[in-house]
Amino acid sequence: MASPQKSSTSIPFPSDWGIHATIAGRPIIWGVLTLHSITNNRVSGTINFRGTPIPINGYWNESSKQLTFQTPYASFSGHLTLFDDAGIHIRHLLFSGPLIMNPPSLQAGEHGTWIATTNTNLTGPPIKGNLLPPAGVFVTSNLLYGR
Repeated sequence: MASPQKSSTSIPFPSDWGIHATIAGRPIIWGVLTLHSITNNRVSGTINFRGTPIPINGYWNESSKQLTFQTPYASFSGHLTLFDDAGIHIRHLLFSGPLIMNPPSLQAGEHGTWIATTNTNLTGPPIKGNLLPPAGVFVTSNLLYGR
């Protein structure tokens, strides 16, 4: 993966995120979300659940820290949360929110939730360092780092 670009957004790109989704309360799928670029708040990238990257297109709202994107099968909306671990100089970035499955998916109309995480080096003072990140940070990190 190329090194993340400096930008006016708090999301690093290009970046890979471990992603997990549940639909109707059932854990469904694990994968990798790749954010290729953010230009004029427009997001492009891919999502890969079964070995084939599927294009995504979406929108990033920096002021509300809200990401929305669509695939041919689902629509995702998520809020960005940061967790800084000053002891190991890591910033965990976490998106979580609702999703809805769209046709032609066999699960069209079903609602669910998703969580995606990545991390970067912590280069300044911690922003949020007193909270422990949710377990999803560690679980989805395993997808990216194979631990």
